[in-house]
Amino acid sequence: MEESGESSVAVRRIHGLDRGSNYSASSAYVVTGSTAWIGKGLSCVCAQGRESDTRISFELTPSQEECLQKLQSRLDVVYDSTKVEHQEALRALWYVAFPEVELRGLITEQWKEMGWQGKDPSTDFRGGGFISLENLLFFARTFPNTNLVNSSTQKSFQDLLQKRVGDRSLWEYPFAVAGVNVTFMLIQMLDLRAAKPRTMMGALFLKILAEDERTFDLLYCITFKLMDHQWLTMNASYMDFNAVMKATRRQLEREFLLEDIQRLEDMPSFRLLLR
Repeated sequence: MEESGESSVAVRRIHGLDRGSNYSASSAYVVTGSTAWIGKGLSCVCAQGRESDTRISFELTPSQEECLQKLQSRLDVVYDSTKVEHQEALRALWYVAFPEVELRGLITEQWKEMGWQGKDPSTDFRGGGFISLENLLFFARTFPNTNLVNSSTQKSFQDLLQKRVGDRSLWEYPFAVAGVNVTFMLIQMLDLRAAKPRTMMGALFLKILAEDERTFDLLYCITFKLMDHQWLTMNASYMDFNAVMKATRRQLEREFLLEDIQRLEDMPSFRLLLR
C-alpha cells in the first residue's frame, strides 16, 4: 500500500463529466479543514472546501437515487436507548464481541472493555447515530450469502477489538468510539447528506452502492481495518488519532479514484480484511 501522498496513480474518469468544470483530479488527494470532536477525546476529520473549489453535480439514475435515499434514511436514525430494537442491537454487539461473557446490563462498567468511554454506550452514539452501531454489528458478524470469507472477516473484527496485531501503543485508541468516528468520517467524506453527489468520489460510491446495498457497511469495515493499519504504520498513540484519521481518509480517496476499481473488493485496502 502506498503511504506517500506524492505517489502517482491512474485517476478514474466518469463519462459525462462537464469538461468545462474546474475539477482537478489532484484535489481528491487533499484533506483540509477542522475537526469535529466526538465524545471526550477522539476527533473525526471533516473536509472543509476552499471558496475557489467548484462543486460538481452528477445526475443519478433512478436506482442510484433510490439507494441514496435508503442510505440517507439510515443516517437520520438517532440511537434511542428506549427503543427495544436499539437495545437488542446493542446487546447483540456485546455477544458477538464477547460470546462467552454475560452482559450484566445496558448500563454497566463492562462496556469500557469494548472501548466505550463510560458505562452507558448510548452517550457515545451522538456523532454517528444508530447506523454506527449497525456498522459495528455488520463488521462483527459473519456475512451470509456473500463471497466474503466469514472466518477471516470475523477474525479481523476480533483482531481490532483485542488489539492482537502489531506492536501496540501503551495508550491505544478505544475500539468502539473509534468505530463511531469511522462512520462519521465516511458520511462527511462521501457527502452523503447531499441530494446528489457533488464530488467524483461521491458519484463513484453511489455507482457501486446501486449494485450492492451493503456498500456503505463494507466500506466501513475496510476503513476501520485501514485506520488500524495506518495507526501501526505511524507508531501512533492516543493523541495521534486525528492524524491517523487524516491519513486514512487520504488513502481511501486515492484508492477510490484508481482506474480499475469497479467494486469495493477491488480496493487494495480490502485485502487487509482477509489477512
